[in-house]
Amino acid sequence: MRSTVFTDEENVMQLQVALDVLDLPSALTLANQVSEHVDILELGTPLVKSVGIGAVSAIKAAHPDKLVFADLKTADAGELEATLAFEAGADLITVMGAADDDTVRGAVSAGRKYGKSVVADMIAVVDGRVERIREVAELGVTFVEIHAGLDEQARPGYTIDTLLEDGRRAGVPFSIAGGVGIGTIASVREAGATVAVAGGAIYNAPDPAAAAYELKKRATA
Repeated sequence: MRSTVFTDEENVMQLQVALDVLDLPSALTLANQVSEHVDILELGTPLVKSVGIGAVSAIKAAHPDKLVFADLKTADAGELEATLAFEAGADLITVMGAADDDTVRGAVSAGRKYGKSVVADMIAVVDGRVERIREVAELGVTFVEIHAGLDEQARPGYTIDTLLEDGRRAGVPFSIAGGVGIGTIASVREAGATVAVAGGAIYNAPDPAAAAYELKKRATA
């Protein structure tokens, strides 16, 4: 994928890898291992906080042919934070779906200025999630990430099916993050997701490259 802006022209679900590590050498190593098999390289929030926005520039320089996603989880000052990431080389950033509408609008404004994409992260939005997904879509985000965080996934009885059902019901472009793996990615594709976000299924695998290859194959089957 060589576009600097997210596109889904072929209507094929894309694969995003979450680089959920805490230092830049580890992020670069993981990106190098899996880049051939993924469409989007995501700098996880802990990585951005640990290393700083310069990590975005480093990953983009190493992989200019990939979309680089800065998972900022912006909750305020949307235009300012989005601008910082876009100027550092990010192609996509996240703003919290639970944030004030003006925060979302600010991030979207920066996206339009730089010709880049803004994703609304719905983590921690549970009650009225489908309604809020539709609201932030109207505010101009490129797509919505229906996301269960690590703490939510660790609770007894967690299932990705709730995320998938909300995606089906919302009727807007969405990605799924939270439990995407070999056993679930076909269901993510069948639900109509634009992007499948895989973290631990790739970076915790004995062979991250092989895991990414298998997920990509199933994402596009």
